[in-house]
Amino acid sequence: MELHFEELLGQITDFMKTEANTDTVVGKQFDLGEFKCVPVIKVGMGFGSGGGEGREKKETSREGMGAGAGVGIEPIGFLVTKGDHISFLEAGKTHGLAALFEKVPDLVEKIVKERSKEKATV
Repeated sequence: MELHFEELLGQITDFMKTEANTDTVVGKQFDLGEFKCVPVIKVGMGFGSGGGEGREKKETSREGMGAGAGVGIEPIGFLVTKGDHISFLEAGKTHGLAALFEKVPDLVEKIVKERSKEKATV
């Protein structure tokens, strides 16, 4: 099966259009107790392509083409909501996900305190 250069470029750009959407940058929401969390990431995409043809002494034509794409993903943080309160937990560049995991105990503590308050008022 022969694949033409334009078709190859079309397939790569279609793939990149499909992958570079809001679901990629702002992930799917998940619940953590009473908190709703939405992951936010930075996505970098790029592609390169090239082609050419040449002739040998026998006048035989030779063609070549190539293309490639790359995707880089970096976690930025999480949007966290509870009721009307919205905050952003940043996953620092130097610590990556470690900064996010450091926030988990605070979230759990807040959940426990809120539940204790609810039980005390009932």
